[in-house]
Amino acid sequence: MNDAQDKTERQDADFAEQVGTKAARKLKAQRNTTPGVWFGLGMMGLIGWSIVVPTLLGAMLGLWLDKHHAGEHSWTLALLMAGLVIGCFNAWHWVAKEEQAMREEQENHDE
Repeated sequence: MNDAQDKTERQDADFAEQVGTKAARKLKAQRNTTPGVWFGLGMMGLIGWSIVVPTLLGAMLGLWLDKHHAGEHSWTLALLMAGLVIGCFNAWHWVAKEEQAMREEQENHDE
């Protein structure tokens, strides 16, 4: 009777070890997933719009100012460039923030 209990306990321990190994493998596979193509396309779209919107707003404001307050210099060109600079800065800031978040997440999973 004692041998049967020992054999059952060993089988239970082996089974528990197998389940633990499989669970650890699955968790590791979930953590190591790399972003796919759709993530990259979405990121490009988001970055593109974060540049385009301020640029177009600057151009529209510049056109309005040129129409109502004509002057020696073109408001449209100046505000178009200002919008482009603001948009690029906005995109750069957002990408840097996302990169930092991904690094922190990877460091937390590596520990």
